[in-house]
Amino acid sequence: MQYYVDGFRPGDPDVKAPAPGREQPHGGAVPATVDVLIAGCGPAGLCLAAQLAGFPEITTMIVEPKHGPMEKGQADGVSIRSMEMFQAFGFADIVKREAYWVNQTTFWRPDPMNTRHITRVGIAQDVADDQSEMPHTIVNQARVHQLFLDVMKKSPTRLEPHYGLRVVDLKVNTRTQDHPVTVTLERVQADGSPGDTMSVRANYVVGCDGARSTVRKAIGGKLHGDAAHQAWGVMDILANSDFPDLRRKCLIQSAKEGNVLIIPREGGYLFRMYVELDKLNPDERVANRNLTSDHIIAAANRIMRPYTIDVKEVVWWSIYEIGHRLTDKFDDVPEGETATRTPRVFTAGDACHTHSPKAGQGMNVSMGDTFNLGWKLAHVLTGRADASLLHSYSAERLEEAKRLVETDHKWARIMSAPPGESELDGTDTPRFQKQFIENLEFTGGLAVRYDPSRIIADSTHQDLAAGQIIGKRFHSAPVLRLSDAKPLHLGHVAEADGRWRLYAFAGQHDVGAKGGAVERLCNWLENDPASPVQRFTRKDEDMDALFDLRAVFQQDFKSLNYEDMPSLLRPAKGRYGLRDFEKVFCVDHKLGHDIYDMRGFDRASGCLIIVRPDQYVAHVLPLSAFDALSAFFNGILTPEAHQ
Repeated sequence: MQYYVDGFRPGDPDVKAPAPGREQPHGGAVPATVDVLIAGCGPAGLCLAAQLAGFPEITTMIVEPKHGPMEKGQADGVSIRSMEMFQAFGFADIVKREAYWVNQTTFWRPDPMNTRHITRVGIAQDVADDQSEMPHTIVNQARVHQLFLDVMKKSPTRLEPHYGLRVVDLKVNTRTQDHPVTVTLERVQADGSPGDTMSVRANYVVGCDGARSTVRKAIGGKLHGDAAHQAWGVMDILANSDFPDLRRKCLIQSAKEGNVLIIPREGGYLFRMYVELDKLNPDERVANRNLTSDHIIAAANRIMRPYTIDVKEVVWWSIYEIGHRLTDKFDDVPEGETATRTPRVFTAGDACHTHSPKAGQGMNVSMGDTFNLGWKLAHVLTGRADASLLHSYSAERLEEAKRLVETDHKWARIMSAPPGESELDGTDTPRFQKQFIENLEFTGGLAVRYDPSRIIADSTHQDLAAGQIIGKRFHSAPVLRLSDAKPLHLGHVAEADGRWRLYAFAGQHDVGAKGGAVERLCNWLENDPASPVQRFTRKDEDMDALFDLRAVFQQDFKSLNYEDMPSLLRPAKGRYGLRDFEKVFCVDHKLGHDIYDMRGFDRASGCLIIVRPDQYVAHVLPLSAFDALSAFFNGILTPEAHQ
């Protein structure tokens, strides 16, 4: 963590210096115009707000019908991909300390000797070896919300939500570029009744307002899909039980009573149960059954025989029916008009895709949506890129949403299938256990792979970094920082700050000295007018304001000299021109973690990895591919922004 670059400031280093005019919270005043209006303080909305809060030049407003932040319930699973994202926001360690870690999953099915009773039939490792440095965790969604709110409050803009306001309508004026979206907000009274209305004009609106999204409906979006006509109950409880796996994630199938999914929660005592209830008639809604928490508890005890659960406290509960639905598009541009019109309104999370909660993807995919969108909005609003970049949001996230809905649709039906249908190929492995293991990359959030586009290059040079797949997230690995021999994960240098990461992996004999490939790259980046650093970094900015270059060498840290490194790896920053000592790394020979071996880097020639602000690998290039590097960023960024 770096701070003091612009002078010493006592206190919490996470509290950034306020931007001019942002010293105090907004106090509830509704502005006439904003750059971005976000509808909904769920995980999607808060993830986006936390990113945009770091840009003082962007005015952001986030509204929420409730009169305060969430306190309990709803989603709880945090995938390893989301944990990697939390690292960029600076609170992954807090979640790791507080959360339950899902290390194993156990599988239970009817005992062949007595099918009225269940028996354990398998145990699976939940996170594969070296799949990520992060664990799969379970923590209250409300806690995740609060961590995002803390980032917002400590940001230069001191952003806070406007509670008690909901979007009731919006109109897009396609004939103007000046705040073309007029949003009608309605004040929500303490009893939930509607109050007075007001209008805000915005450059962009993002609907993170759930499955009944007003924003989606206002742009003509519809959710298409089906329902499984199956009622499930979910509850967070404090209870005593003789069930032996209460502190492990469990998938339980009974012979005739249905299925249960047990998820231990944070704190050591709380746990969640998803309990299969009754099948619904085709024209029936779950509300018609008048089911209660007592029905959930009774069903769980029937399914888990011979074990019993004695519930002491129900913290939260809900009844839901499984549905898998998806919108046609995640923005307001009609099909066929993308060449002449750029998006002004977007939807994210449940507003554009819904599915069952049992794969633990709702909160994670929702945050993935807006982590993708946030840096693109920031690029456009700060003049880094033209507005056509925003087309890539719907293009990239719609494909991932399709994969989510299809995979979850299959998984939900397997979970509800009778045990007699459990064998796939005559083996003794139950179908639900085998499918769970096959889905681990997906449920971990690591199956996302964006297709080639202006912001994802082709795989011409993929062989230079076999383990850093273009289009997938950057897979971190341990390194040693040269200046102070600190061991750390390379991916942890990336923050949610809208910057591109350039990771230069040196060839076998390169030590950073003059004439080597790394030095030639740095010299070109720093001095050549064609380099992206020269073209797109503004005159009043630090050299790494947009491109954060880091170099990794294969030698032991004792064999490298910091003073011999190129000046771009030792930049002077801030108002005092202080030297940045944290740009150069080497292989961690002491602990034997060789990032070159772990991620398949070409030892002889090395390579350059370009990583997007949302942590996805955008390009792999030879260290000498200056023209290709220029061409890639020329297709994304606009040099006029700094002139």
